[in-house]
Amino acid sequence: MTTPERDEELALYVISVAAELSGLHPQTLRQYDRMGLVSPSRAQGRGRRYSLKDIALLRNVSRMVGEGINLAGIKRIIELESAMSNMAIEVAKLRIEVDALLESNPEKALVARRRTDVIIYNSRKSL
Repeated sequence: MTTPERDEELALYVISVAAELSGLHPQTLRQYDRMGLVSPSRAQGRGRRYSLKDIALLRNVSRMVGEGINLAGIKRIIELESAMSNMAIEVAKLRIEVDALLESNPEKALVARRRTDVIIYNSRKSL
């Protein structure tokens, strides 16, 4: 059985279907793949296969193009959002580890810190 997150990552859609779902021309999808904006999986025959996450990212790229951002800028935004998301996950893991250490050694604990919520930004969700 797959989870909803895993379902979003399944590369099921051929380029023509992905183009229709994203509202873009298949040639535009090929260009974005060459530029590294979206990296679909490849089938055995080397044909591109897009996941729901890929399609959401294509829609996001299309939205940013519509806002006047050039493709180089969009690529940088995607890279930075991905790095930020990865760092947020790492910080959350470290907080869990530190909290466990403080609980197991209360006499060595420092001044209690104020707890804050960790918000993980998913850059691949479309708005």
